[in-house]
Amino acid sequence: MATPNEPADPVGALRRWESFGAKWRVLGSDVDGLTISLCRCDSDEEVDRIVSSDDRLIAYIAGRAASD
Repeated sequence: MATPNEPADPVGALRRWESFGAKWRVLGSDVDGLTISLCRCDSDEEVDRIVSSDDRLIAYIAGRAASD
């Protein structure tokens, strides 16, 4: 079951975020998963976060630290 910060489809949520030109950055990565900061497209101001242990998201991030 998804939590408020863990969407049912975290890869889809992150792709939608990127499609609007917004930025993201990984805040943390450990055995429990990833914490990703979702930021405005015109600044580094955090708007939301994704916290997920979804293997598809971990593979999609593939060791990147940020969207740019």
